[in-house]
Amino acid sequence: MDVAKAAADLILLEQDLAVLKEGVLEGRRTFSDAMAALGAGLDASRLVWAGRWMTPPFAPVRFDNRFFLLAWPPSERVQPAVIPGELAAGEWIEPGAALRRCREEALAAPPILHILEVLAADGPLGSGLERLRDPSETNLGPLRRIEMRPGVLMFPLATHTLPPASTTNTYLLGTGEAVLVDPGSPLPAESERLERALAAARDRLGRRVTAIWLTHHHPDHVGGVERLRRTLGVPVLAHPQTAARLAGAIAVDGELADGERIVLAGEPPFPVRVVHTPGHARGHLCFLDETHGSALAGDLVAGLGTIVVDPPEGDMDDYLASLEKLAALAPRTLFPGHGPAIKNAVARLREYADHRRWREERVLAAWEGGLRTPGEMLPTVYDDVPKEAYPLAERQILAHLERLRRAGRLT
Repeated sequence: MDVAKAAADLILLEQDLAVLKEGVLEGRRTFSDAMAALGAGLDASRLVWAGRWMTPPFAPVRFDNRFFLLAWPPSERVQPAVIPGELAAGEWIEPGAALRRCREEALAAPPILHILEVLAADGPLGSGLERLRDPSETNLGPLRRIEMRPGVLMFPLATHTLPPASTTNTYLLGTGEAVLVDPGSPLPAESERLERALAAARDRLGRRVTAIWLTHHHPDHVGGVERLRRTLGVPVLAHPQTAARLAGAIAVDGELADGERIVLAGEPPFPVRVVHTPGHARGHLCFLDETHGSALAGDLVAGLGTIVVDPPEGDMDDYLASLEKLAALAPRTLFPGHGPAIKNAVARLREYADHRRWREERVLAAWEGGLRTPGEMLPTVYDDVPKEAYPLAERQILAHLERLRRAGRLT
């Protein structure tokens, strides 16, 4: 592959798209004119602009998308069709039916959910088109409404966390009575934005915060707890080991126990299972929505970056067991502490476990090759990561060595 040519082609494509977007947005030409100017040879005169959305800054890839509507009468000689291999599956479906499908089984991004809601309620013309072109109605105060599964509102907030992540996800869990999970930002401006969003969620959606729940004690997950406790006037609950780690800094008012089932009032009620998942932290918890299979996974998994297992707080045996424990409960979607939601949850959890075991075999091979310290092993065990990541990688090797030693595999 000619890398230089590919890069040049990409730059030209980006420039072309910039010209296209500029022309469409500023009205200096029609969409068809812009397409013709690029030599596309397509008649886009029937496309109706239906809004612009940009991905919030919590994912490794962000999109700046323009949406368009196109009426395709049955009388047309050529009808649209799903091309095998292009999609995993596909069908043409009414907006209302598609919306029900999304709520019951699919993982859909906020723009798609909003478009389906508007089309189902108001259709593609008149007030419906006006709503599509101004999606600000979906905001909760100053924050975007990110609710890919029912009852799981995600608020990515800036925190002092490990790169490449720069935000920690705070969640509002429930559809009536609700709990706030991991208000992690210590920044006053972020806490203020969250407070305004929670007020909007209460007033517009009927979601009332009754408690703060913590997945674990790390600073990027608890930085805003004291302010939110005061603002909301609610208790803070966590695993006993998390409470012990926070003693003297943050008071924990009640305990959450492994296997405990808590039903949040709502229409319908919202049952949540508490799952103790140590490994990253001794008191780490996940919260499983039993109705829809959504799992708030904290730092058991990451939608962005990796999970650090750092002894003595971190334990590789516990971590692998926790991955299997959550997988056995058959969640459908993982909502991590950092980054976007993760679909195909069980497969991803087992992929995490398989990757750790693969890495462990490399540690064992390094040991059998005569290397004895994590520092000596780094260049061979972690030859696939940049040297900037070596300090954290060295702690992972130590966790693997402790697990191998307990299993009697280091001879």
